[in-house]
Amino acid sequence: MAADGTLVAGAPASAANGRANTMQRFARRRSTIAFLMALPLIALIGGLVVYPAGYAMWLSTLNRRMTANIGLGNFEILLDSDTFWMVIWQSCIFAVGAVIAKALIGFWLAHMLHHIPAKGQRKWRGMLLIPWVIPPALSTLGWWWMFDPSYSSINWILNIFAVPAVPWLGEPWWARFSVILVNVWYGSPFFMIMYLAALKSVPDQLYEAAAIDGATGWQGLRYVTLPMMQNIISITVLFSLIVTFANYDIVRVLTNGGPRDLTQVFASYAFQVGILSGNLPRGAAVSLFMFPVLAVFAFFILRGINRRNREQM
Repeated sequence: MAADGTLVAGAPASAANGRANTMQRFARRRSTIAFLMALPLIALIGGLVVYPAGYAMWLSTLNRRMTANIGLGNFEILLDSDTFWMVIWQSCIFAVGAVIAKALIGFWLAHMLHHIPAKGQRKWRGMLLIPWVIPPALSTLGWWWMFDPSYSSINWILNIFAVPAVPWLGEPWWARFSVILVNVWYGSPFFMIMYLAALKSVPDQLYEAAAIDGATGWQGLRYVTLPMMQNIISITVLFSLIVTFANYDIVRVLTNGGPRDLTQVFASYAFQVGILSGNLPRGAAVSLFMFPVLAVFAFFILRGINRRNREQM
């Protein structure tokens, strides 16, 4: 407003520009503060993840004595080994089989818990989470005792019903089944709690609308529940695949890769080659083979998530 009462046209615009500049400075200041606060975590990730990964890539290009660079020589030797191809096959069977079983059991448990009253639900949720809370090496040791050929409690129960004793850890297929069984027992509660949270986020109005349209319980599960949970299911499966492929303690404690290396997976075989056999570069090469396999799974799972997100927009 001028002295004579006339309105100055540029005043509101300059005031708006001033407020915008202030907000920009505030946003830049907040982003800088956020970056500084996250800097310790970034440094920790760099020290515990990025540096070891880079060091493993460099180590895999050295010879056994780590005195000369041989390029991709370790990878060529591994690909010419029948044992390593068996490890690839077993790792895929172990990871895919265990994740599918964990996803199905976890979804069933979550669906059962979702329909229990809140008070009772807390009790069951706490009890079912116990396998996931116990350290894997400790719980696997308990399973090892139950699978023991001389003192197996499982075989003792089978003998009561006149069922012959099972060589849980003595024959290849039974040993593979035992390893997958322990992994499923340990990992199913994680799927359960993730799926239970996803089920609680599905609006009840969708089920009511489906019931009004005459949908059965199975149809409600197929056309309402599963579509609303697809992204959570995909992300949980991807995360579990990464963890299961890198699983070491269950195989190490339960079978130690036996019998005859028929239960070896990437992590246990890398330990055997790199630490026990004293060939650190080749052990690093074994561990790096997990990356392309996991990259393929991650590519297809994340592509499915992105496609569904685009369809919903």
